[in-house]
Amino acid sequence: MPSWDAELYLRFERERTLASHDLVARVTLAAPRRIIDLGCGPGNSTAVVRGRWPEAKITGLDSSPAMLEKARTLHPGLDWQLADLATWQPEEPYDLVFSNATLQWVPEHAALIPRLFGAVTAGGALAVQVPSHLDSPVQRAILETAAEARWSDRTAHASWSMNVLEPSGYYDLLCGEAAAIDMWVTTYQHILPDAEAIIEWMRGTGLRPFLEALRDDAERAEFEQKLLARYRDAYPRQRDGRVIFPFRRLFFVAYRPVV
Repeated sequence: MPSWDAELYLRFERERTLASHDLVARVTLAAPRRIIDLGCGPGNSTAVVRGRWPEAKITGLDSSPAMLEKARTLHPGLDWQLADLATWQPEEPYDLVFSNATLQWVPEHAALIPRLFGAVTAGGALAVQVPSHLDSPVQRAILETAAEARWSDRTAHASWSMNVLEPSGYYDLLCGEAAAIDMWVTTYQHILPDAEAIIEWMRGTGLRPFLEALRDDAERAEFEQKLLARYRDAYPRQRDGRVIFPFRRLFFVAYRPVV
């Protein structure tokens, strides 16, 4: 998993947090007592969860010390834990296991999703959102740039860093144990100042594994300039000079049967 920069991530805090609001709004649990936010980052999604269920005991879990330090500063009073989600095992189950834009960085979803659902109490829920835009212009441009001979030997591993299934894949993993499953896809139409802002957006998330694979700042700057040329073609300016940046996200909420 790449390293993270909380300040960079939060430059688009409003846009990044929209999906958390939408996911929380679809969870039908009335009063979960124990909630964990897996991959909580700087706490923006955890704050949304707390706003919906202020009486619950809420834990935010992340593998990045920098993200957790920012979360503790911005959102005091919550329980913040450092752990690797790839190997995380809870001491006891939670009424709500929540994860917003994190599971795409964890491999082997065929094993991961049942394990996370196993951490849910009877009558509780697993609520997940993952980016679902691996065939979008923004991601294709990254892969095309990374495939150039100039650096393809170093970026090959980064090209496989994100892991997202089709909706049917998640359904099949959960339907045998879940009492009910709610699934949907939303494409957000983000309005950004220019193509440079798309670079900045992606630099905080999906572009990081590729930049970290390169030798130095000069090579990273060259990579971004080549990528920017592709973005300017893929995301033309509107009449007012800004660009529309569509971003597709997949959501699912799976409920455990009440015993």
